[in-house]
Amino acid sequence: LGLDMEELEEIEEDAGLGNGGLGRLAACFLDSMATLGLAAYGYGIRYEYGIFNQKIRDGWQVEEADDWLRHGNPWEKARPEYMLPVHFYGRVEHTATGAKWVDTQVVLALPYDTPVPGYMNNTVNTMRLWSARAPNDFNLRDFNVGDYIQAVLDRNLAENISRVLYPNDNFFEGKELRLKQEYFVVAATLQDIIRRFKASKFGSTDSVRTVFDSFPDQVAIQLNDTHPAMAIPELMRIFVDIEKLPWNKAWDITKKTFAYTNHTVLPEALERWPVDLVEKLLPRHLQIIYEINQRHLDHIASLFPNDVDRLRRMSLIEEGGTKRINMAHLCIVGSHAVNGVAKIHSEIVKTQVFEDFAALEPEKFQNKTNGITPRRWLLLCNPGLAELIAEKIGEDYVRDLSQLTKLHEFVDDDLFIREVAKVKQENKVKFALYLEKEYKVKINPSSMFDVHVKRIHEYKRQLMNCLHIVTMYNRIRRDPAKVFVPRTVIIGGKAAPGYHMAKMIIKLINAVAHVVNNDPIVGSKLKVIFLENYRVSLAEKVIPATDLSEQISTAGTEASGTGNMKFMLNGALTIGTMDGANVEMAEEAGEENLFIFGMRVEDVTELDREGYKAQEYYNRLPELKQAIDQIANGFFSPEEPDLFKDVVNMLFHHDRFKVFADYEAYVKCQEKVSELYLNSKAWTKMVIRNIAAAGKFSSDRTIKEYARDIWHVEPSDLKIPPPNEPREAAEDKTPNGTAA
Repeated sequence: LGLDMEELEEIEEDAGLGNGGLGRLAACFLDSMATLGLAAYGYGIRYEYGIFNQKIRDGWQVEEADDWLRHGNPWEKARPEYMLPVHFYGRVEHTATGAKWVDTQVVLALPYDTPVPGYMNNTVNTMRLWSARAPNDFNLRDFNVGDYIQAVLDRNLAENISRVLYPNDNFFEGKELRLKQEYFVVAATLQDIIRRFKASKFGSTDSVRTVFDSFPDQVAIQLNDTHPAMAIPELMRIFVDIEKLPWNKAWDITKKTFAYTNHTVLPEALERWPVDLVEKLLPRHLQIIYEINQRHLDHIASLFPNDVDRLRRMSLIEEGGTKRINMAHLCIVGSHAVNGVAKIHSEIVKTQVFEDFAALEPEKFQNKTNGITPRRWLLLCNPGLAELIAEKIGEDYVRDLSQLTKLHEFVDDDLFIREVAKVKQENKVKFALYLEKEYKVKINPSSMFDVHVKRIHEYKRQLMNCLHIVTMYNRIRRDPAKVFVPRTVIIGGKAAPGYHMAKMIIKLINAVAHVVNNDPIVGSKLKVIFLENYRVSLAEKVIPATDLSEQISTAGTEASGTGNMKFMLNGALTIGTMDGANVEMAEEAGEENLFIFGMRVEDVTELDREGYKAQEYYNRLPELKQAIDQIANGFFSPEEPDLFKDVVNMLFHHDRFKVFADYEAYVKCQEKVSELYLNSKAWTKMVIRNIAAAGKFSSDRTIKEYARDIWHVEPSDLKIPPPNEPREAAEDKTPNGTAA
């Protein structure tokens, strides 16, 4: 048709229906589950407005609505025939036949299906996203008799449930609309699962077993963080109130069905819903949660008599001030498996955050280190590198990423070294052109592309990177004649709209960039760019062009990270702390092939014990003092000298993430990075060693572990025959398995 494929791809909007790593992880998991031939469904909400579009105006983040459906979405198919009712509010009546939830408000859940194709295996799974619709008699039944127009306009109140994604990453905001969203997706999904179960041959009643005896053998539900935790009381409500199962039977089935993945240990991110709010919105669910808690605490009291403090620590209900439900505790008690998302994180979950629960049931706690799909994060975004690898080791690695270890044979192959460097250089030139077009800055493509892209958060320590930029700037100005390895520092990411400090960090980075980029003494030695509106489609451009990947969270705060894996697979070297999956990346590649610096978890714990004193680092390190003084004295904000006083005050007096404590080690480590970059061949050899060690970080490996250890299904490498071939022969070979 004479159309350019790349141009066409640029036009399509991202479906930005998640915040950061957790939503993107789910997308990688769907790709892997389809590629492994698992009968799996991804369920979520079809937000009308996804994560906001970020504009930078005068250095500040400004949010715009993400109207991603404006031009329609060709990949989705509405399925009105599967529409389901979801109930809210009302009250509970206790009758002879059991509890009844009555006088509720009904919202309809309309499913939209998006196909999820496996890689070259003729498997297509489904992602089903729910959209909220008002019933046609909404507000017209009882009251509102005369005001027909107002009643129709009020339909929006029901339909607002799926209007917009809450833009917080690693932060809990206890809003009623958010709880409605969480229950909405859960209630619709469980009805859908049960409908499908009953329609299958397994759901049929025989004389001995009740209908639901085989439920956990046929259905596994993975809770992606605590956001769908209401699924636990909801399934109990269906079993006990509607299907009339005895409590113990229902609870046994429920526990065997659910498994819970924990994604963060930050206390401010843990969901703790006020009891009053749950009582108003979901009165029956609150009663069920109380009953679950009573039985749970009775059990603990029988094991640990007179240990009231243990009961308080392990309760699902937190007393003191406003009573709250600890959703993580609900998930642990209601699931047969609990996992963290990297070895170090799973250890912290077991030994610190949920130590009482792990002491009780150690066999329940597991690790499943995160991964990324090599289809999107290598083949699609970096075809040059993917092809180069295929020339050396064949094409099978795309489905079995562990085969990348074969690249170790070529680490001393001069031709291969040159070709790897050439692909990286081509990607950098292409991205430099993109930056010049979008940002009107001249980029030196032979400079080191030093990239820090992720959500803006204090724990991710974009501020520490910023201090390093200021330090490099000061060194260039102190001695302009000295050889300096040129860098283009690229920082990008969105700040939650209500997160003041994160927004100040963006402003600071842009203020520093303005000074650095316009200083003639610096010239092309150092450029700083804040990448606007970081999102998946932009990640696909920047990651293949990156030389240095910044993974510098305070040890013990980043559960896993997945960007770190994407950079490793695409030929960047990592500067990072021993946190999250960085630890396993260093284990796979050899610590000498990453730039590891700074405090370990033990050091952070020790420093907390002693008391972290930021002032002492400031007094001891002249370059740190200079940088902080410049920020504090308005060197980067001459029109408003005290613009960054909040940032500086935080760094001195309440920096939970100890930026100053790692500053010196970080700067020294960055010097090592620059030194190696001068030796292009040695750098590229280290790159090859990293790519060769990246195989563990395929989401295919992660999903195989979930399938075997938690869902109890076998991945099938069987290629389903295409629809134009007869199916009879293939029918017999299809194994029966749980639908995850």
